[in-house]
Amino acid sequence: MAAEVAAVVEEVRRGFESGRTRVYEWREAQIRAIARMIAEREGEITMALRDDLAKPEIESYLHEVDELSLSLSLDLFLFALFFPISHDKLFMMQVSMAKSSCMFALKELTNWVKPEKVKSSITTYPSTAEIVSEPLGVVLVISAWNYPFLLSIDPIVGAVAAGNTVVLKPSELAPATSSLFAKILPEYVDNSCIKVVEGAVPETTALLEQEWDKIFYTGNGKVARIVMAAAAKHLTPVVLELGGKSPVVVDSNIDLDVAAKRIVVGKWGCNNGQACIAPDYIVTTKSFAPQLVDALKTTLEKFYGKDPLASKDLSRIVNFNHFNRLTSLLDDEGVSDKIVYGGQRDEKGLKIAPTLLLNVPNDSPILKDEIFGPLLPIVTVDEVEDSFNIIKSKTKPLAAYLFTKNKKLEEEFVKNISSGLSNPYLPFGGVGESGTGSYHGKFSFDAFSHKKAVLSRGFGGEARARYPPYTPQKQRILRGLIDGSIISLLLALFGFPRD
Repeated sequence: MAAEVAAVVEEVRRGFESGRTRVYEWREAQIRAIARMIAEREGEITMALRDDLAKPEIESYLHEVDELSLSLSLDLFLFALFFPISHDKLFMMQVSMAKSSCMFALKELTNWVKPEKVKSSITTYPSTAEIVSEPLGVVLVISAWNYPFLLSIDPIVGAVAAGNTVVLKPSELAPATSSLFAKILPEYVDNSCIKVVEGAVPETTALLEQEWDKIFYTGNGKVARIVMAAAAKHLTPVVLELGGKSPVVVDSNIDLDVAAKRIVVGKWGCNNGQACIAPDYIVTTKSFAPQLVDALKTTLEKFYGKDPLASKDLSRIVNFNHFNRLTSLLDDEGVSDKIVYGGQRDEKGLKIAPTLLLNVPNDSPILKDEIFGPLLPIVTVDEVEDSFNIIKSKTKPLAAYLFTKNKKLEEEFVKNISSGLSNPYLPFGGVGESGTGSYHGKFSFDAFSHKKAVLSRGFGGEARARYPPYTPQKQRILRGLIDGSIISLLLALFGFPRD
C-alpha cells in the first residue's frame, strides 16, 4: 500500500516539476475539463449522491454542482423563502455548486494570476515591487462524505487554478461518489497531474506519511488532529475545514413565518442536518419560545408532511454508526422527555424525522458536541442578549445566524460572535475547533499559492551613503531616508556625501 501511494505521489510531483502546471493555458484547460465532466456526467453524479445519501435530485444539483447559484448559509435561507422546493428536486444542488465554482474560476483566473503591484520603499528608490502568486507544488485533498462531490471539486479547482498538482482522497463513507471520481475524473483531466486514491483508513494513513506541499482536509476535529500531526512532521501547511455548533439566535421582533421557513430549510434542507454550517441549536427568549416552536412545527409539517419518514424531501443518515450516535443523543435520560416535535426513526431506512427539543439541560451531550443530524434543540434565555454568553461558552462555530430587526443587536452579534460564512467573494473558514484557513473563489486560489515578494532595481540611482565606511554624514542621510526625508533622498541621488 505504502509503495503504491508513494508511486502516485512521485508521478504527480514529476508532473509539477515539469513546469506545465504553471502555464495559464494548462490551468484553464483543466478547469474547463472539470466543468465539462460535470455537465456531461450529471446523471451519474446525482445517481451516486442518491446511492450514498439518498439525496433529492435538486439538492444534489444546487448544493454540489452549481455553487454560485446558492450559498450554503444565509443565502440558502433567502433561496428557501422565495423558492420553496420539493425534495425530489433538491438532489441537483451539489452538482450545481461545483459547476459554478468552475465557471467563477474561469471568469476570474486572468485577474488572479496577475502580479499585484505594490509600493516600493524609499530606501530602494528607484525600484518597482510586486507580489507574484506561485503554486505551492503537490497538494493532498481529503474530502468529506456529507457533500462528497462539491467538497472534492471545490478545493481541486482552487489548487489547479493556482498551478498545483493534486491527489484527491474521496471519503470512503460515500463509496458511490468515490468510485465515480476514480472512474470519470481521469477521462477528463491530465491524469499525470491530478489523481484519485480510493480507500479507507489504511490508504489515508499511507497518504499522510508522504511529504506534501499543502494538505486540505474537510471533516471532523478528531481526524483533523491526526492530519495536523502528520503534516507537522514535514512542516506542511494545512487548511482544515471542520464544523462546530452553529447557533441560531432568534429575536422576538421578526417576521416569524419567514424565519421559520429559513431555519427549517437551512437545517433539514441541507442534507437533513448533515452539513457543517447547518443550524445546530437555537437560542431564543423564554417568552418567545412557544410561538417559535409552533411556527417551526407548522412549517415542518407543510414541507415534509405528517409522516416525515415517508418524505422524499429528506436525506437519510449516512450509515448505521451515525444513526446510532444520533438516536443515543435522543435517548439520553435528560433529553428524551424534552422532545416537542418529531423523534420518529426508521433504523432499516436510516431515517430520523426532523426533531425539535425544548429546554434541554446544558450539560447534556446534545449541547456539547456537534449534532450533524436532524435534531434541533432550543435553548431559552431571559433576554436575547444573554445568547451571546451561551455561544461564547462553546467552541467557535463555523457559522452563526441571527434573526432580528434590531440594528444594535445585529452590530453586537457581528462584533462578539466569531464564525465563518459562505460566499465566493468572501473567505469561508472557521477558527479553532471549527477549522483553520479559508477558501472559496479567490480565497481558494490564495490558499494554494505562495505569495512571492519581487523587487526590481536597475543599476542607476546608486547612493554612496549605503556603503561603508559609515561616516557621520552618511548616517545622517541614511536616517533621513528611513524617516522619508525628501532632502536626504536628493542628497543620496546626487552622490552625497562626496567623501
